[in-house]
Amino acid sequence: MNVRRVYESTIIVNAALEDNDIDAVINKITTYLENHGGVILEIDKWGRKRLAYPINKKYNGYYVHIVFETLPVNLPILERFFVLEDTVLRHLTLVLSDKLRQQRKEKALAEGHESGTKLISGTDTVPAKTEEKQVEDKETEKEVEKIVEEVEA
Repeated sequence: MNVRRVYESTIIVNAALEDNDIDAVINKITTYLENHGGVILEIDKWGRKRLAYPINKKYNGYYVHIVFETLPVNLPILERFFVLEDTVLRHLTLVLSDKLRQQRKEKALAEGHESGTKLISGTDTVPAKTEEKQVEDKETEKEVEKIVEEVEA
């Protein structure tokens, strides 16, 4: 199969590491992906969060979400890398459907990119719906201000 697919991986890295070490682990993962024919589309660092249950006697994890494109034959190699990497507590890799990918792209463009999100590929244009939404938001803000003034009076 020579069809490249888009995957998304959510990785929990040991939160006990320093920020520099966590960045080094993320760079190691992305470099490994690129060396095995993958293309990174998006990296989203969710940050440190408390785990629902302890994993390897760790109660906190640093969550990283990576969207990438690669051949299906490279996926078992990547999964093995995640298992062997000591700093990765858990990982989950899913195939990202084209429909879901398009919906997420439109949502990201409409909302603007969050501070932790780094889109790597494409020069996408903002759809016309964004302008309409901004106008509606301004009108809604004006209505809320009027109601607040009435309540205060």
